[in-house]
Amino acid sequence: MAGCRLNKFSQVLILATLSVITIFSCSKEDSPTPIKSNPPSQFLPNIKPRGNENYLRQNSDYVYDQEKIRTYELIIANDDLSKIDSDPAKEEYVEAALIFEGDTISPVGVRYKGSIGAFAGCLSSPDWGKPAGQKICEKLSMQVKINWGDRKERFFDLNKLQFHSQNYDKSQLRERLAYWLFGEMGVPAPRSVHARLFINNKYSGIYGLTEEIDNRFAEYFYKEGKGNVYKEVWPIKPDGELQADKAFIDALKTNEEEQNIGLIKEFGQALVAANPSNSKDVVRKYMKVNELMSYIVVDRAIRHDDGPFHWYCGDEKASSCENHNYYWFEDKKNKKMHLIPWDMDGTFEHIIHDANGYTAMADKWGAISNDCLPFKYGPGKRQLSAACEKLTSAWVSFGQEYTSTKNDFKHNFLANNKILSQLEVWAKQIEPFIIEADQVHNRYIQLETNKKTTTHIVWQNATNTLRSQIKAIQ
Repeated sequence: MAGCRLNKFSQVLILATLSVITIFSCSKEDSPTPIKSNPPSQFLPNIKPRGNENYLRQNSDYVYDQEKIRTYELIIANDDLSKIDSDPAKEEYVEAALIFEGDTISPVGVRYKGSIGAFAGCLSSPDWGKPAGQKICEKLSMQVKINWGDRKERFFDLNKLQFHSQNYDKSQLRERLAYWLFGEMGVPAPRSVHARLFINNKYSGIYGLTEEIDNRFAEYFYKEGKGNVYKEVWPIKPDGELQADKAFIDALKTNEEEQNIGLIKEFGQALVAANPSNSKDVVRKYMKVNELMSYIVVDRAIRHDDGPFHWYCGDEKASSCENHNYYWFEDKKNKKMHLIPWDMDGTFEHIIHDANGYTAMADKWGAISNDCLPFKYGPGKRQLSAACEKLTSAWVSFGQEYTSTKNDFKHNFLANNKILSQLEVWAKQIEPFIIEADQVHNRYIQLETNKKTTTHIVWQNATNTLRSQIKAIQ
């Protein structure tokens, strides 16, 4: 253990539990030594950083280094861990300590996070459509809030860490691959890597460590612009009316106190007033067309059917329809709106056939079904053709630009098998950790249905399926 220092939190634990040997790892690249510690029963120390810690000196590129799989540990008081385990869907924060490469940040906030899909099959209630009950899966997505309480220091210039369980995606590669593809095509998108996670000295498994879309994301990707981040609010309603101010305010993820929604509202007003002859001018004024076309081409190539182009409808009226899984960045300085992709665990699965009837979209890009009235398709809710919605319809009218961008995509990513090549790199990178989790959690479990985490053979089969889907992209 030469060169590895025990920090203040280590000393507290040793003094409090003399019968436990506490070891903080000096992590080797891609094969870190497991961290051993003993969770406190009631409280965590408040550790003041010295100022020379690595997490204070380097920026977020260190966290999202695509060449590394690093290890993180959370220490949570037993009572608090039991509390959040009993009702993960409540998404309630409790205090924790974060240990990373010899440094301890304490306290931080931690909670389980997710949506219906993230909790499906992982809570004790059998109704997957209404997540409830206690945690029954080994892994659930978690969010760590660094700027907890009065803490001003950031963690490698980040305010939050998001560990995605990837329980839905047995290959555990779709999310990372999709965000990478957006980024390669010039669309600002969350960075994503894989990471090992321990919770109270228990190895939980390998997670997708995916960037939070917040003010830190905006400052990293839009260095020349200042503005707001909005989550899942469309500038106009599907029936062509302007969104209410409250909808914009409720969607704010940054600068919530200021509630300055001027630009996105201006964008919406311009769209409401536009007609087919000038709608393209409105898009050119408020958006970067090249970036937008790249977004659309990638979105449709990987079939992100649970994204902004899937309008789910509650009844037979367009006014009942809504979309989700996207963000907006509102660049006030340059007066531009940027669409940001989100929630990629179901990407690629609809390329060959509709693998998930609840999220599958009926229409190809620009197509219209049922005379622009909501219609049934599969077992899920009614849906509305995206091209019937006024903003998307304006985007569809950029036919020449879309075709040119799609041809570039085919040349740069399909003809040379670049996506498959990247898949192979990351599959090789994470395979030892898939095997590790399988050995830790499933070693003495014979019945397949009782396995606690994705087995190596299941992972191999899922990865092969993903390879086939990528080969079928057109």
